[in-house]
Formats: sequence, structure tokens, C-alpha cells
Amino acid sequence: MEKTASQKINLGLFVIIGLLIFILAVYFIGDKQKMFGKNNHLETVFNNVNGLQLGNSVRYSGISVGTVRGIEMVNDTTIRVDMIIDKSIFSYIKKDAIATIGSDGLVGNMIINIIPGKENQPTVESGDEIRSFNRIRTEDMLSTLNVTNENAAKLTANLLTITDKIVKGKGTLSSLLNDTLISRDLGETMRYLKLTTKSASETVSKIDKIVASLDNKNNVLGVLKDTAVANNLKTTIGNLEKSTTEINKVVTNLNATILNIKEGKGAINYLANDPKLVQKIDSTMTNINAASIKLNQNLEAMKHNFLLRGYFRKQEREKAKAAKAEENKK
Repeated sequence: MEKTASQKINLGLFVIIGLLIFILAVYFIGDKQKMFGKNNHLETVFNNVNGLQLGNSVRYSGISVGTVRGIEMVNDTTIRVDMIIDKSIFSYIKKDAIATIGSDGLVGNMIINIIPGKENQPTVESGDEIRSFNRIRTEDMLSTLNVTNENAAKLTANLLTITDKIVKGKGTLSSLLNDTLISRDLGETMRYLKLTTKSASETVSKIDKIVASLDNKNNVLGVLKDTAVANNLKTTIGNLEKSTTEINKVVTNLNATILNIKEGKGAINYLANDPKLVQKIDSTMTNINAASIKLNQNLEAMKHNFLLRGYFRKQEREKAKAAKAEENKK
């Protein structure tokens, strides 16, 4: 049966409309996959693509900018991924950008996310290879979680053993928790320790104050640290030694004079016949001898004083050197 003209026209229109719908579908799908327009290529390398497939989306800062064009297995640990990227986006992608594999939602398709790099880096060019970052896989997380669970089970078992011993009154910890005497003694010990620590802190503070006061010229050590005072002190000690020597000579002469007087010799012999005068002279000489002895004792004490004994030792060494030099001259 022959078709009428209207049927042929309707059939032609149906075919034309179907072709238009097909062309539009191909265009929209191709445009979504960046198959049309000006595109460039970028490459990256992963050791595991985690189910990535051809045609999956490529996103830059959350914006879809391309698709996965090719996946090539280089070796057992290297997989090269070729991406088609919109050419207008290349000016924003830096050479230190990082590619990672993620998922589109919780259960969506795998996608490649490009993380922006630093602004001071140059932009990528077509065919460049950018760095990649391999995220932890779900299998690795489950394996780690399994190990963690096993360790937690062991830790729980050990804690149960420890708590069981504490409840049954075994071990030192149980004694500390249950024995009131030990708890009281421990409290006393801590109290005494706090007091001792407080006293030690106060002592350290006092020592710090004493050390800080050493530079104060109003105390003895501060005065001794002054070089001018030290030189004056050395001069005074030297003069004191000379005075002691002269006093000893005077005492010796006085002793000889008194001896001559007692023996009836000399021009003042007649003074010896006066008992009161002799008694006064004896008393005076006794006082002079006592003063000389005390002066010698004071000088000896100064020689052993920790502030001055260094000076006297220095004087003794110099005298020894001088004596040795005299002997070498002879």
C-alpha cells in the first residue's frame, strides 16, 4: 500500500526532529566533557587511581574545567593520567599546582581535583606534568583501624586486669587507695615537702638578694671590690707591718734600758732607787708588751683572714723571691 504525501512529510519531519535532538544531545554531552572548543592537555602521575575512569570530570578550585582523556599504566607503581583542560583556565593554573583524586559526593564518580599553587609561580603550558598527591585509600584506613581496634582490645584487657587487682586489694596502688594510714602518711609527706619547698624558695631569694648586694658599695664586700679601696688597704697593711717592726725595736731597746737600770748602770740609775717610779715603769712596759703581743696577734689573724690572706701570701712569695735573688747574687 502506497503512502500518501502527508505520511511521507510526517515521516520526514520525524526523522529531521530526531536528528536535531540527537545532534543537540551530542553537543551538550560533548560540551560538558570539554570535547568542543579550545582545549589543552595536562598530565599527572599517580600510584593508584582509585577507580578513576575515562571521561571523569576534572575540577579546579571546585569548578569543572575538563575531563580525563587517557589513563596509561607505566609500571606497577606509576599510572599516567592525561587531562583535557579548558584553554581559558590555563592562565590560572600554576606550575606548583597539585592534582588529587576524590569522589563527587559520598558515593559519586571519582574526579580529579587540581589544588591551586602559589601566585608567584609561572603558569602551566600545554603538555606540562603537574605534581600529584595520593590520598589515603579506604582499604588503608580500614587496615589501620583494624590494628587500632586490636591495640584497644589489648589495652582494655590490661586495664581490666589492673582494676581487678585493685578491687581485690593486691598491689601498691590498691594499698594507697584502701589503707588510710598510708594515705595519711602520704598527705603528711606532701605537706612537709611543700613546707621544705617553700623554705628552699625563701632561702634562694635571700641568697639572690645577698649576691645582688655584693655590688653595693655601702657594705664590706662592695668596698673591697673597689680597686682604690683595695690599694689603700694594701698600703695600710704594709704600713702596719712596718709599724710593728719599729714597735718591736722600741720594745727591745726599752727592755735593755730597764735591764741596765735594774743592774745599776746608766745615767738614770738613780731612778731605780725610787720604788714608786720603778713600779710605774714596770707597769708601763708590761702594758707595752701586752699591746705588742695583741698587735702581733691581730696581724696574724689578718694574715689568716679569707679576704686578706691572698695579699700576705703574695708578700711572702715576693720576699722568698727576693731572698733567692740575693743568694744567687752571692
